[in-house]
Amino acid sequence: MPLTHSLLARITADVPTLTFAPAADFLWSPSEKTVYYAPEGDTADALLLHELAHGLLDHHEYAQDISLLGLEMQAWEKARELATTYNVPMNEEDIQDHLDTYREWLHARSTCPECEATGYEEKPRQYRCIACTHAWRVNEARTCGLKRYATKETP
Repeated sequence: MPLTHSLLARITADVPTLTFAPAADFLWSPSEKTVYYAPEGDTADALLLHELAHGLLDHHEYAQDISLLGLEMQAWEKARELATTYNVPMNEEDIQDHLDTYREWLHARSTCPECEATGYEEKPRQYRCIACTHAWRVNEARTCGLKRYATKETP
């Protein structure tokens, strides 16, 4: 179902400290204090509440990749609360599907390109394998394909 314009109007009136702008995708921009929204889509109202939740929670950048998953979980929890206020149905399966994309993103980043064991993030975007001690760095890859690069660093 497309975004409900009455919902957008109500939220805009209720939260004058944030800006709302149409876009190709749903996105929270902390630097612009703007919630970008896509007017079409089956879950548009729920996604609008989710991005609004990021804004209300004042989510900014994250220090470690695992922190992004935490921010997403917080935003969905807040979106569930907002759904009650704004009478928007929330589908738990849809929420988990969205969270799964972040879980899969994190798993891909932390998988060792040498032995495929799970690594840990030593520094922002730099990982080390717990099995073979191989080190690698990753690109940001939130909206593009993941790339992993071996580092010259040794344990």
